[in-house]
Amino acid sequence: MKIMYILKIKGKAKIPAYIQLRDENFTLKAYFRVDRPEKSIAKIGLDENQLEKLLNIIKDLPFGKVLKLDL
Repeated sequence: MKIMYILKIKGKAKIPAYIQLRDENFTLKAYFRVDRPEKSIAKIGLDENQLEKLLNIIKDLPFGKVLKLDL
């Protein structure tokens, strides 16, 4: 089980919204656009179940909130 933190950052004008995934030491592990998460998430080594769970969390996560994840 991995402990990670997720943060959804709201974009402005031509800058899209982004997601940050950070590890238990708050080191940045992934940074990707909200509308294109699959490729970046696959690079950090999550399995299919963890990927589905994370995609559902991203969809419902409000902007500007940090959420602790147990993946």
